[in-house]
Amino acid sequence: MNESLETTGTLAPGATYTLGDLQQGAACCVPTPIIDVQGLRVSYNGITALDDLSLQIHQGCITALIGPSGCGKTSFLSSLNRLTDLIPHARVEGRIEFDGLNIHDPNVDVRALRTHVGMIFQRPNPFPLSVRKNIEMPLREHGIAGKHVLHERLERALTDVGLWDEVKDRLDQSALGLSGGQQQRLCIARALALEPKVLLMDEPCSALDPISSGVVEDLVLRLKGRYTVVIVTHNLAQAKRIANYAAFFWMKEKVGKLIEYGQSRQIFEEPGHELTAAYISGVRG
Repeated sequence: MNESLETTGTLAPGATYTLGDLQQGAACCVPTPIIDVQGLRVSYNGITALDDLSLQIHQGCITALIGPSGCGKTSFLSSLNRLTDLIPHARVEGRIEFDGLNIHDPNVDVRALRTHVGMIFQRPNPFPLSVRKNIEMPLREHGIAGKHVLHERLERALTDVGLWDEVKDRLDQSALGLSGGQQQRLCIARALALEPKVLLMDEPCSALDPISSGVVEDLVLRLKGRYTVVIVTHNLAQAKRIANYAAFFWMKEKVGKLIEYGQSRQIFEEPGHELTAAYISGVRG
């Protein structure tokens, strides 16, 4: 990696990042907070969707968000890189710090924030362009234009998601011709090419067949340590297999609440709240 190259910008004055800064470096999950959330409240059109949430996301770890539909998991995920800004009449209160910076500070470059904290959506959403352009276009938009650097990023990102050998002879063909699982891995590669610190994943396997789902799950495990991953999943077995930490959400009086958060083994084997125990066992939800 060429660490002399600058990234897309700064999150705030004086906070310049190099490409080297974006690599996690850590070989495994470490209990060092990279995201600190305190007193988060998210509402839409004045109706509260998620209230009074506080937790820390640890660097290089996989954190699974579990709980039934409609209890605020996606709202929480979207708040972490301010995608909630794009939703009309959405309001976010409380404090979210990424790498020690308040993401709602007026001086924060939101575009740069979303580069460092990338999002993978529930359904694959490749651009209706070639495989190559799906990776290169976001890079060019962020000022990375050298032919050698573009190809290096392209090959590394596709290799990281296990796609290089599958598509290296069809880079100039439409990405829409790929299978669903390949399209989802391409979307992950597109995010990885920007070399983020954090990947937010909103049910990335839910629209895939079991085999493709398993491939993406294995990919997420391989990313652990190099990236911090926050993943929404309704597959409790998957969460138990891959997550270092788990956060259980539930609806209370029609408002999403964080019921319990801790190490995955503790959540699944010795839950501290009766609602968590009921959900994990299948009694509730």
